[in-house]
Amino acid sequence: MKWIVGAYVVASLITFVVYGFDKRRAGRGGRRVSERTLHLLELVGGWPGALVAGRMFHHKTAKTSYRVVRGAIVVLHLA
Repeated sequence: MKWIVGAYVVASLITFVVYGFDKRRAGRGGRRVSERTLHLLELVGGWPGALVAGRMFHHKTAKTSYRVVRGAIVVLHLA
């Protein structure tokens, strides 16, 4: 059980950092992280980090199609 919690923590930290990196790149006009990559990080267990980063960085909060997929990933993990 501890390894499962540890895996979620590690995946969430990585996802949080990648969200922050993507937000910085968005503001500076640099090359962005693909939505597919962000969703993959959420899917492998980084969804808690994605939720926190989304609110903290105000990133990926306005795009409804993105939020729907992220929401489905969260529901999948909670089911």
